[in-house]
Amino acid sequence: MSATPFGRSFLSHWLLDPEITYLNHGTVGVTPRRVLDFQQKLRDEMERQPARFVLRELSEESGCHDLPQTRLRAAAEQVAEFVGAAPTDLVFVQNATTGINAVLRSFDFRPGDEILVANLAYGAVARTAQFVARERGAVVRPIDLPFPPPNPAAIVDTYLRAAGPRTRLAVVDAITAETALVLPVREIAAALRARGIAVLVDAAHAPGAIPVDIPSLGVDWYVANLHKWAMAPRGCAILWAAPDRQEGLRPSVTSWGFEQGFLKEFEWIPTFDPTAYLSAPEGIAFLRDLGVEAVQGYNHDLAWKGGHRLAQRWGTEADLTTPEAMIGTMISVPLPESLGTTRAEAGALKDALLYEDHIEVNPFALGGRLWIRIAAQVYNDLEDFDRLGTAIDARALKPAAAGVLR
Repeated sequence: MSATPFGRSFLSHWLLDPEITYLNHGTVGVTPRRVLDFQQKLRDEMERQPARFVLRELSEESGCHDLPQTRLRAAAEQVAEFVGAAPTDLVFVQNATTGINAVLRSFDFRPGDEILVANLAYGAVARTAQFVARERGAVVRPIDLPFPPPNPAAIVDTYLRAAGPRTRLAVVDAITAETALVLPVREIAAALRARGIAVLVDAAHAPGAIPVDIPSLGVDWYVANLHKWAMAPRGCAILWAAPDRQEGLRPSVTSWGFEQGFLKEFEWIPTFDPTAYLSAPEGIAFLRDLGVEAVQGYNHDLAWKGGHRLAQRWGTEADLTTPEAMIGTMISVPLPESLGTTRAEAGALKDALLYEDHIEVNPFALGGRLWIRIAAQVYNDLEDFDRLGTAIDARALKPAAAGVLR
């Protein structure tokens, strides 16, 4: 498979509508046909003997199965190897937000304790921190990360300057959601933990997009989606916890695994469709068949070159100063100023690009201007970026009286 050149011809491996230029892989992921087929076979097998599949073979709940290891543990073992972790330190969760909730709700915050959350954090994560802080009498201390950042060291310094004597935990993005920055997690963690601050990593976009070796980062918890860049079906993520952080870590829903240890707490849960979790190794196998380094290299080069190509076209390259080392498989490019400045204008542009120009991509508002986050996947090429460029050119030249999109 890897002998096939990447680009639009690779769309055949996905169910994506070929009439749409899809530049938004990172938002909810796109599952390859091969992985969907694998998942459907699992569903068919489950429906032939549902009670056996779910109650005997899935987890250790019943203790009476005839497999060498449970289905969940077998899948977790393969995923753990992909991210450099021990299988016993990793459990499946539905998505990164679910894992973040588990950690923040389980942490022993006291009145006056502080949680560091950056301005570039994912909205659901920031809201979870606010909720937990309010419930416990803690405080969310905001961090204003520079965007675009001059260098990775500036990010580390910003975290350190924000930390105070009451700071107990910091939420650190591996890759920021909208702005698509690859942050220096290892360096941030080392600096914060030296001050006794626990580090929770939101790595929703990391596995499959950049090399991942969780234990080497020196963090306390690491939560990551597999359904974005690791090719798993939607609704599949992992929660990794350092061995000394597993006791007392509980899922958001209490069930049969209560007080039975880290793995059972998260695996003896109410009835659900487990096939997304069990299909995660097939997503990794698909990625490996393509060549993990080849995929990551192609996507990075396409994002970097395509993003700068668009910035040159729109006359905004002076504002695209993010260092290449902080770009993974996505890039956020400043849009022409004539397109507006507000979140509402970004939303209107997003809809217009899809429904009128047949382009799915993610514009957003930040710092008094509009940006556009573009995701590069092996089914994309520079012609896709050029189609976006043409569509933006046409809208940027429209007079303000023509409508919302100036």
